[in-house]
Amino acid sequence: MFSKACEYGIRASIFIALNSFQDRRVSPKEIAAEIDSPVAFTAKILQALVRHNVINSVKGAYGGFEIEKERIKDIKLSDIVDAIDGDSIYKGCGLGLQACDEHHPCPMHDKFKIVRDELRNMLESTNLETLALDIKEGDTFLKR
Repeated sequence: MFSKACEYGIRASIFIALNSFQDRRVSPKEIAAEIDSPVAFTAKILQALVRHNVINSVKGAYGGFEIEKERIKDIKLSDIVDAIDGDSIYKGCGLGLQACDEHHPCPMHDKFKIVRDELRNMLESTNLETLALDIKEGDTFLKR
């Protein structure tokens, strides 16, 4: 459903949030190792997240990536998805057709629209804090 870059972006954001709760910045290498992503690919994803003000980049000897603690609860999954994949996830045809819309629907259009609307609702109502705290408490995991 999400691009590989978007999956990595979500996982990276959660990892950065977890470390930010502990007042710790993380390097691109640490992030890449934690989310099982190539370092160069991870760096491109992190740049997109910085450009869209999802995460912060701090340069220097004690630099790395972080999110201000008070902002973690305000960052929605939809912010991360928009930064990496844009809004195409909300518009695509369930069968992959180029010209599927209300006026010329594919056979799955009405049913897939319900799925897309539910997905949008989930992404817009799920914040980074909830996901990070679930991992911190051991209820969920980022890595197997």
